[in-house]
Amino acid sequence: MTRFLVPLAVFVALAVTLAAGLRHDPHELPSALVGKPAPAFQLPVLMSPEGTMSAADLKGKIWLLNVWASWCTACRTEHPVLVDFATRSPVPIYGLNYKDQPAAARDWLRRLGNPYVASLVDADGKVGIDFGVYGVPETYVIDRAGVVRYRQVGPVTPDILERKILPLLRQLEQEPGHA
Repeated sequence: MTRFLVPLAVFVALAVTLAAGLRHDPHELPSALVGKPAPAFQLPVLMSPEGTMSAADLKGKIWLLNVWASWCTACRTEHPVLVDFATRSPVPIYGLNYKDQPAAARDWLRRLGNPYVASLVDADGKVGIDFGVYGVPETYVIDRAGVVRYRQVGPVTPDILERKILPLLRQLEQEPGHA
């Protein structure tokens, strides 16, 4: 009798583990950064390579960081959404051009529109790694204190913008310290 109980117990444990895993959305990748300060960086600005920008330059602002590349097909899908958002939102979008050729990235923005206040060149991908980027595109909402409040893996769609990002931005704008 006990020789049947051990396999039965293993089977039940596996079934419980599988059932628990099925409750999670496979599109939502957890981020160790949510709730923590955004990584420090200082990078060249894509459209003016002699200039640089750092995370410290953005302290005191609510902002979005969109990780993108000209070679990224999904980035092309989300790009019109970002361009539209940039025209109607007071919250700035900063780009992190990830492992891309600067000339190709500049051409891409000239042809398709530039939603970014500035796009920063992450040629070797180190800053992307610091942010925990799995792949492009990814978008982060960062609050006035420089804390990552949300991470979107994959393209920002109108639905994600309306259901997740905009409500969070409205909430952050209501928090004390809004200028």
